[in-house]
Amino acid sequence: MTSVTYGYKMFKYFNKTYAVSEQAPPPDVKDAFSLFAEGADVMSADQLLRFLHEHQLELDYTAEDSNRVVETVLQSRTQNAECDSDNNGLTLDEFFRFLFLVDFNDPLKSKVHQDMNAPLSHYFIYTGHNSYLTGNQLSSDCSDVPIIKALQRGVRVIELDLWPNSTKDDIDVVHGRTLTAPVSLIQCLKSIKEYAFVKSEYPLILTLEDHLTPILQAKVAEMLAQVFGDMLYYPETDLLTEFPTPESVKGRILISTKPPSKEYLQSKQFKDSDSERESTEELSPCVISELEAAAAADEKSNGNDVDEESLNARDKKPDQQRAPEYNRLITIHAGKPKGPVKDHLNVVGGVRRLSLSEQELEKASTTYGSDIVRFTQKNIIRVYPKGTRVNSSNYRPHIGWIYGAQMVAFNMQGHGKSLWYMQGMFRANGGCGYVKKPSFLIEEGPDDEVFDPKKPMPVQKTLMVKVYMGNGWSTDFSKTHFDAFSPPDFYTKVCIVGVPADKVNKKTKIINDDWFPVWDEEFEFPLCVPELALLWIEVREYDMHEKDDFGGQSCLPISELRSGFRVIPLFDEKGEQLKSVKLLMRFQFK
Repeated sequence: MTSVTYGYKMFKYFNKTYAVSEQAPPPDVKDAFSLFAEGADVMSADQLLRFLHEHQLELDYTAEDSNRVVETVLQSRTQNAECDSDNNGLTLDEFFRFLFLVDFNDPLKSKVHQDMNAPLSHYFIYTGHNSYLTGNQLSSDCSDVPIIKALQRGVRVIELDLWPNSTKDDIDVVHGRTLTAPVSLIQCLKSIKEYAFVKSEYPLILTLEDHLTPILQAKVAEMLAQVFGDMLYYPETDLLTEFPTPESVKGRILISTKPPSKEYLQSKQFKDSDSERESTEELSPCVISELEAAAAADEKSNGNDVDEESLNARDKKPDQQRAPEYNRLITIHAGKPKGPVKDHLNVVGGVRRLSLSEQELEKASTTYGSDIVRFTQKNIIRVYPKGTRVNSSNYRPHIGWIYGAQMVAFNMQGHGKSLWYMQGMFRANGGCGYVKKPSFLIEEGPDDEVFDPKKPMPVQKTLMVKVYMGNGWSTDFSKTHFDAFSPPDFYTKVCIVGVPADKVNKKTKIINDDWFPVWDEEFEFPLCVPELALLWIEVREYDMHEKDDFGGQSCLPISELRSGFRVIPLFDEKGEQLKSVKLLMRFQFK
């Protein structure tokens, strides 16, 4: 076994050298190699295929695949390149290196494999909130750049807030009642067209929170038609009784916004301006007053007259009559309830989208969670962040998912655990942005009962997670990134995120002074609702005197975990994959 030497300067005068041994195959890997190589020193392609079928449960692999694997690994040999073809195969060290190849040992399937022929309401949908903001909710710039980034990551619901521009003859995208700098709607639409389907071919939904006159709505309709062309979807009827399927509208852009008529808006179901209410809910009154005062002062400093009309322009409610060409674009009719939420959870009539703040949903779910679940079997609920999250932070997404809410809207420009959970969930189903809801959130039971996440539930299965080792930090980080005087002291946190009964946190021991930590520890996780559970993995570097340093993280949907030895690439705090850092783990279900 070879070793690597790392030198560190101590107190400016002394040098200390650390010799770190390179990693060797752990006992479980040696045992698997011996078993499937039948005691030989080399594993043949046929034996590798048996390993893939029986240990990794990769039943789709063929003899051609295993031969390709062997050929790929053998290409890395630097000695004895010309071997007897009868003896070609993988040595133990080559088999060990093979396990670190993501292309062959990814923990998740890389392709769409779920049924995509159910109504949109049967899916969790990767959803953005105020998708145009580059930073905080109050004063950051509006731009098409965060929209592009979201689309590149597979987000399938983009939110645009539409307001008249300063001359009232065009449309800006801007967070109303704030000091955010606007971006033109046409610029956003052109970027959306270019990037809409780079990550996923399944439908993109635009939620338009408009504060426009009918004339400007007609202009929006014209823009949408001209920019998107055949990509723009037109619903067959004004009010659908069932949403289209992702497969049927693949490659199309769907519009979701306020109801299409004065009669609909004046009904008892919804207020006449749901987007206006959401905008005001997102900011506290004192913040709004401060921002309006700042805006007025800014106007005066620029030599502009400030009258009551200009100060209140953003507060005006749009005309209740909608432009007909705008109306006919709406596939998902949106609404914001007035009064108790329970009064708006009936399932009679056409399907629609209901918007609730995270607080409204949590409050409503405590008393009539079953009505929410029943509503989301045909209709769509969109959950958005509460108004105090002015720094663009996020809430725990499971508060919506466990009740069937399809559009759990997130601020994508930040980072943190909640966003990591969101990214983890939508790594499922090939990362296409649509994840089929479990059957218990779609169907009623034999006695017309629906799923209750707070009800005691039996254990359905147990996940066994073994953390063997990790590497790549010495490549991706400087020698003193974690500790100025010695190699890092890594440990791994392994956590379950899901329904309350499944939540648990565990961690490995700390491996001191080692860029190539070997933990070789196993954890057992009983799961009551594995369909909604996520496995969150985070590596930290222990610091005795300060907060432990971040060493990478990954979040995986447990329902899609592949059994056997798996290599887990880690991601940085922004959700970008680190170039070299990986963990070798094993997953087993019982």
